[in-house]
Amino acid sequence: MTDIRILQLTEGAKQAEGLTVVIDVFRAFTTACFIMNNGAEAIYPVGKVETAFDLKNKLKDCILVGERNEVIIPGFDYGNSPANIEHVDFTGKTVVHTTSAGTQGIVNAVNADEIITASFVNVYAVVRYIKQRSPEKVSIVCMGKAAVEPAEEDTWCAEYIRALLLGEDYDIKSLLAELRNLEGRRFFHPDNQEQCPERDFYLSTSVGIFDFVLKAESVDKSIPLYRLKKINV
Repeated sequence: MTDIRILQLTEGAKQAEGLTVVIDVFRAFTTACFIMNNGAEAIYPVGKVETAFDLKNKLKDCILVGERNEVIIPGFDYGNSPANIEHVDFTGKTVVHTTSAGTQGIVNAVNADEIITASFVNVYAVVRYIKQRSPEKVSIVCMGKAAVEPAEEDTWCAEYIRALLLGEDYDIKSLLAELRNLEGRRFFHPDNQEQCPERDFYLSTSVGIFDFVLKAESVDKSIPLYRLKKINV
């Protein structure tokens, strides 16, 4: 049987081995799925804002997407909101993406054999992909709030993936209903609608709407720099 570990935050990413699944439900890897579904050629997930600007100068048709403290980074094209890019046509575009949590997990997973991302929107594709690969080790990394504090939605997504892999029951529907009053509260506060629109909550908790995974392929180990590739499963 595959050895499945659930790890937390940046330290967990550093400890991850085997096939590594980096989770950020609110909202990095939900947003990334919408970007790729809307035709993007590639997504470069990076840790530093400076790296993002450097890549924009080097790459053709480059769009910057990201946040710090949930607010769009000055000089970026979009924040880290799936609602804001839900209907944007990214056909043929290259996107550079940096966030406080999710993308930090990718660049810190230095011991992983393979890295894919996950959120609820592609959770069933993630499970199918892992079953197809049949690895000896699976590390599921929950990036949490700004990569410094665990968050329910990421942990529940990880536990749901593990349960599906093991054929166990897991009442995700009830947990997602609770989430609105927990980590999801901020999406319903009137003062937050610019950076955290209400629709982000509903998009981020739409389970299994995409049938692909995003796999991180190494471009430059010295930075480190990865490119997300869409794999239909």
